[in-house]
Amino acid sequence: MGIGLYTVENVSKYSLYIVKVKNVILTTKTKYQEVQIIELEEYGRALILDGYIQSAEADEYIYHETLVHPVMVTHPNPRRVLIIGGGEGATLREVLKHGCVEEAVMVDIDGELVELAKKYLDFMHQGAFSDPRAKVIISDGMKYVNECGSSVFDVVIIDLTDPYSSEIAKSLYTKEFYTDVKNILKEDGLIVTQAGNSFFYTDVYLYVLNNLKAVFPIIREYWQWVPSFGYACNYIIGSLKYDPAEVGEDKVDGVLRERGVRTKMYCGAHHIALFKEPIVHGRTVVRQLKSDS
Repeated sequence: MGIGLYTVENVSKYSLYIVKVKNVILTTKTKYQEVQIIELEEYGRALILDGYIQSAEADEYIYHETLVHPVMVTHPNPRRVLIIGGGEGATLREVLKHGCVEEAVMVDIDGELVELAKKYLDFMHQGAFSDPRAKVIISDGMKYVNECGSSVFDVVIIDLTDPYSSEIAKSLYTKEFYTDVKNILKEDGLIVTQAGNSFFYTDVYLYVLNNLKAVFPIIREYWQWVPSFGYACNYIIGSLKYDPAEVGEDKVDGVLRERGVRTKMYCGAHHIALFKEPIVHGRTVVRQLKSDS
């Protein structure tokens, strides 16, 4: 590997991911987690929480576009959107690209992290925190969901640390939490959550998947390779009415144009591919249902 400083993180219980560091910008500990902002040789400036890369300059758009846009495009008119987590502001940035959004509420428990992101990760949030449609609340996501009332949001996006990498996020992957989320969704609402990796952490992934299946009538799984993570990140959508796999390529591209959404990677062809790709649950390959679109 050569002489120098490297970050080392667990991809799984038995595999490590090692990346060469160019410069250490910040290392600190907030009330909730260890935070590092480090410039990596291949990926540029990166946010690392509790030893896991969360976002990196070179490829964060891959993770965030894939998290946000499939669920946003599936809903015909998402005016009110709730984001749980997403401290660096990039998920908020992608949500606000949709011209139909009237309010995007972002709830993150770690106010110190949000302030660090505002200062050091401007290329990620790109001013999203200052958008008049954005409402940033520093609070526990579970507490906020429990207290915000019923039938409030069109879309809920869960952008937390992996269920196996951090203690503060574990309770927001439970059946009880998803039941509470269903209550705050409108009758045609959708939820999407990132869900770690289904190959390396199969039991944890299936725990999240089955919890969502117990609450939502329509479930769609998909995944996307994210280079700076060293693995493919899994996502799960739960829907009360609309099926993401039934949204055709032309429809996706038309919605993006109509709403004024500009992306680097996500488009109609990408959307279709996401919901046709088989999902790997450990050593089991699960083929997705064929869409009629």
